[in-house]
Order: sequence, then structure tokens, then C-alpha cells
Amino acid sequence: GALRGGKYSLFEGGTRVPFIVSWPGKIAAGTSDVPVSQLDLFASLAALVGGAVPAETDSQNRLDVFLGKNKESGRENFIVEATGSLAFREGDFVCIPAHPKKSPVAWQTGIETGNATEDALYEISDDVGQRENLAEKMPQKFREMREKMLKLTGGRI
Repeated sequence: GALRGGKYSLFEGGTRVPFIVSWPGKIAAGTSDVPVSQLDLFASLAALVGGAVPAETDSQNRLDVFLGKNKESGRENFIVEATGSLAFREGDFVCIPAHPKKSPVAWQTGIETGNATEDALYEISDDVGQRENLAEKMPQKFREMREKMLKLTGGRI
């Protein structure tokens, strides 16, 4: 397919997967490309039943997205973990810091993991297959995203 990587990959092929919500009589049939995370089920289901979630949780209330009422905006950013390494997606950009001590290919599956010896930055709105690494062309954008990622992860890459 068009997506690079696969299961256990930091690339879109490992993170962009179908998510189906069905509630006859409550949710109209249709599709949406709004990004969501399974992490958001906790806060969203709590909101649905009138519950509350602890303030320190990573879950965000995306009930309007799950109910099909919002097809424009989902999660602003994601931390992606695969094979012990991290990537950061914010908007249309994905930042994958170098992971030089880890294999770029999962040896048992032959899937590209996203682990590489060089930093990577991709703009997935123009390059969903993540073929053009923009880290050298856009070093400031890469640094900004890397710093946000470090802040969100407590310094973990």
C-alpha cells in the first residue's frame, strides 16, 4: 500500500489503522479521517456516562468525533511507541529522532520499524508514504517538535 512500515513501526503504516464506531440510531453511517487514539476512549466514555477522569490522564474527550459530530479536528498530537522507540506526530508532521542502536527493520517480519541512524521529519499531508525526509530542509521544525516530544515524555526519546 501507500503507507510505509507496518505493525510495530513508527511509520504511518504502523499507526494509521481503521477504527470503527457503531451505534445504530445514534451515529449516522459515514467515514472520517480525523485522528484519534484508543487512549481517548477512557475520557470519551466517561463523558458519555457523566463520569470524570483524573486530571493527569493522557486521555482526551473526543466523544464528538466518535459520535460523528466532528469530522474536522481530532487529537492535536500523538506520541507513538514501537519497538521501544518513540515518534511524535503533531498536525501534519511526524518527527522521528534517530535511534542508532536499534534495527531499522524488524528481523522476524521484514517490516521497517522507523528506527534509523539519522533524524527524520515527514509532512504526511503531502507525503503519506513518508519517503521524503525533511529534517535537513526544516531543521527548526524538527528541533521544535523534538523539544515538545521531550517535554511530553519527560526526556525520553
